[in-house]
Amino acid sequence: MDKIIECVPNFSEGRNPEKIENIVSAFRAQENVKLLDYSNDKDHNRMVVTAVGTPEAIKKAVIRSVGLAIQEIDLTKHRGQHPRIGAVDVIPFIPIKGITLSEANEIATEVGKQLAETYNLPVYLYEQSASASHRQNLASIRKGEFEGLIEKMKLPDWKPDFGPSDRHSSAGAVAVGARMPLIAFNVNLNTSNVEIADKIARKVRHIGGGLRYCKAMGVDLKEQNVVQVSMNLTDYTQTAVYQAVEMIRFEAKRYGVTIAGCELIGLIPLQAIVDTTAYYLGIENFSSKQILETHLWE
Repeated sequence: MDKIIECVPNFSEGRNPEKIENIVSAFRAQENVKLLDYSNDKDHNRMVVTAVGTPEAIKKAVIRSVGLAIQEIDLTKHRGQHPRIGAVDVIPFIPIKGITLSEANEIATEVGKQLAETYNLPVYLYEQSASASHRQNLASIRKGEFEGLIEKMKLPDWKPDFGPSDRHSSAGAVAVGARMPLIAFNVNLNTSNVEIADKIARKVRHIGGGLRYCKAMGVDLKEQNVVQVSMNLTDYTQTAVYQAVEMIRFEAKRYGVTIAGCELIGLIPLQAIVDTTAYYLGIENFSSKQILETHLWE
């Protein structure tokens, strides 16, 4: 494949195995599509799929998966810790090989337009595909969530880029856009007090004066009886995983709390692992070229 693009759609279903498998089936055994990973979380009530392939094949698989999600997910009955505006909450397209960010933007825009036409679904373009500066940040689009969309969509600033100006009755809306690789990384704290996680998240995230390429929020993991600082690192070359973890560790000390464990959602670039390994082990001039497996396919 000369051109490879990655897509990481987020679906608002993390509890029902049959529904999850049905949605994921859109990416299985499809020509020129490789399903790399999918993970779900019951507390978040959310699933993240990672797939790569040729642009046309990925577009076809994604559009089919959205149709399946609309059939399976009713947001009027959905409850979870993660904010969401739709049955398919967000669909990012990431350039991997032979594709520029500009080309990924064209693909995202095409998919957004087709989703609106095929499923009568309101579509917002975000990140590099945003039609206005106030729509670049996904958190701004999500503000008010599914429940607040009816009133939000009446505002001129929040008219969808494609599709109807009314919320889909059960599937809400969807955000679609092109972006660079993102790392979804969560840090669990050994406390059940979600206010502590909220306070730490506010300190760590960029909007609160924290790390430039970090988005964070506090989450209550009731099943595990711990809380979590859930993060998206939008540029790992500028805000490293270890920087985010160490800042959380530093902020947690003031509350007498320690890190109970970390969680990676989906996939992570090798260089991010190399950078983190070099930091914690103190390896001088460490590079990916010193990792055995990187030489196997040369």
